[in-house]
Amino acid sequence: MAVYLDDWRQSATLGPVDDRWSHLVADSHEELHAFAARLGMDRRWFQYDPARPHRAHYDVPERARQRAEELGAVSVTWRELGAMLRRRRAGGPPGRPGSHGRSSHSSTA
Repeated sequence: MAVYLDDWRQSATLGPVDDRWSHLVADSHEELHAFAARLGMDRRWFQYDPARPHRAHYDVPERARQRAEELGAVSVTWRELGAMLRRRRAGGPPGRPGSHGRSSHSSTA
Protein backbone atom coordinates (compact mmCIF):
# COMPACT_ATOMS: atom_id res chain seq x y z
CA MET A 1 0.00 0.00 0.00
CA ALA A 2 1.15 3.52 -0.70
CA VAL A 3 0.19 7.17 -0.63
CA TYR A 4 0.71 9.25 -3.77
CA LEU A 5 1.18 12.99 -4.33
CA ASP A 6 0.76 14.36 -7.84
CA ASP A 7 2.58 17.30 -9.42
CA TRP A 8 -0.54 19.27 -10.40
CA ARG A 9 0.39 22.40 -8.38
CA GLN A 10 -2.74 24.35 -9.37
CA SER A 11 -2.85 27.93 -8.11
CA ALA A 12 -6.03 28.49 -6.10
CA THR A 13 -7.42 30.04 -2.95
CA LEU A 14 -9.13 27.46 -0.76
CA GLY A 15 -10.70 29.11 2.24
CA PRO A 16 -8.08 31.43 3.71
CA VAL A 17 -5.17 29.67 1.95
CA ASP A 18 -3.77 31.01 -1.33
CA ASP A 19 -1.24 28.48 -2.61
CA ARG A 20 -0.45 25.95 -5.32
CA TRP A 21 -2.32 22.69 -4.73
CA SER A 22 -1.70 19.04 -5.55
CA HIS A 23 -3.71 15.87 -4.89
CA LEU A 24 -2.95 13.31 -2.19
CA VAL A 25 -4.45 9.85 -2.83
CA ALA A 26 -3.80 6.38 -1.44
CA ASP A 27 -4.49 2.74 -2.10
CA SER A 28 -7.21 2.80 0.59
CA HIS A 29 -9.27 5.46 2.35
CA GLU A 30 -7.97 4.26 5.73
CA GLU A 31 -4.38 4.72 4.63
CA LEU A 32 -5.19 8.11 3.12
CA HIS A 33 -6.83 9.37 6.33
CA ALA A 34 -3.98 8.09 8.51
CA PHE A 35 -1.37 9.75 6.31
CA ALA A 36 -3.31 13.02 6.12
CA ALA A 37 -3.56 13.08 9.93
CA ARG A 38 0.21 12.62 10.22
CA LEU A 39 0.59 15.52 7.79
CA GLY A 40 -1.63 17.64 10.06
CA MET A 41 -4.63 17.76 7.75
CA ASP A 42 -8.18 17.97 9.07
CA ARG A 43 -10.50 15.08 8.16
CA ARG A 44 -13.08 17.68 7.02
CA TRP A 45 -10.78 18.48 4.09
CA PHE A 46 -11.22 14.99 2.62
CA GLN A 47 -12.89 15.24 -0.78
CA TYR A 48 -15.22 12.37 -1.51
CA ASP A 49 -18.14 11.97 -3.88
CA PRO A 50 -20.11 8.70 -3.41
CA ALA A 51 -20.84 8.72 -7.15
CA ARG A 52 -17.09 8.84 -7.86
CA PRO A 53 -15.32 7.05 -4.99
CA HIS A 54 -12.22 6.44 -7.13
CA ARG A 55 -11.53 10.21 -6.98
CA ALA A 56 -11.26 10.47 -3.16
CA HIS A 57 -8.39 12.76 -2.17
CA TYR A 58 -7.04 15.58 -0.06
CA ASP A 59 -5.74 18.79 -1.62
CA VAL A 60 -2.22 19.49 -0.40
CA PRO A 61 -0.74 23.01 -0.48
CA GLU A 62 2.74 23.44 -1.92
CA ARG A 63 4.05 24.46 1.50
CA ALA A 64 3.21 20.94 2.81
CA ARG A 65 4.63 19.07 -0.18
CA GLN A 66 8.15 18.48 1.19
CA ARG A 67 6.76 17.20 4.49
CA ALA A 68 4.43 14.80 2.66
CA GLU A 69 7.39 13.42 0.72
CA GLU A 70 9.44 13.13 3.93
CA LEU A 71 6.58 11.11 5.45
CA GLY A 72 6.71 8.74 2.49
CA ALA A 73 4.29 10.03 -0.15
CA VAL A 74 5.28 8.72 -3.57
CA SER A 75 5.59 11.49 -6.15
CA VAL A 76 3.66 10.83 -9.35
CA THR A 77 2.87 12.99 -12.34
CA TRP A 78 -0.68 14.22 -12.82
CA ARG A 79 -0.83 11.95 -15.87
CA GLU A 80 0.13 8.92 -13.76
CA LEU A 81 -2.51 9.88 -11.23
CA GLY A 82 -5.10 10.18 -14.00
CA ALA A 83 -4.21 6.67 -15.21
CA MET A 84 -4.50 5.36 -11.64
CA LEU A 85 -7.96 6.91 -11.22
CA ARG A 86 -9.18 5.54 -14.55
CA ARG A 87 -7.99 2.06 -13.57
CA ARG A 88 -9.73 2.32 -10.19
CA ARG A 89 -12.95 3.52 -11.81
CA ALA A 90 -12.84 0.42 -14.02
CA GLY A 91 -12.44 -1.80 -10.94
CA GLY A 92 -8.71 -2.38 -11.37
CA PRO A 93 -6.23 -2.79 -8.54
CA PRO A 94 -5.02 0.22 -6.58
CA GLY A 95 -1.46 1.42 -6.91
CA ARG A 96 0.77 3.16 -9.36
CA PRO A 97 0.35 2.25 -13.05
CA GLY A 98 2.34 -0.88 -13.78
CA SER A 99 2.71 -1.72 -10.09
CA HIS A 100 -0.21 -4.17 -9.85
CA GLY A 101 -1.15 -2.65 -6.51
CA ARG A 102 2.34 -2.49 -5.14
CA SER A 103 4.97 0.18 -5.13
CA SER A 104 8.66 0.04 -4.41
CA HIS A 105 7.96 3.11 -2.29
CA SER A 106 5.50 3.02 0.55
CA SER A 107 4.45 5.33 3.32
CA THR A 108 6.14 4.89 6.63
CA ALA A 109 4.38 4.28 9.89
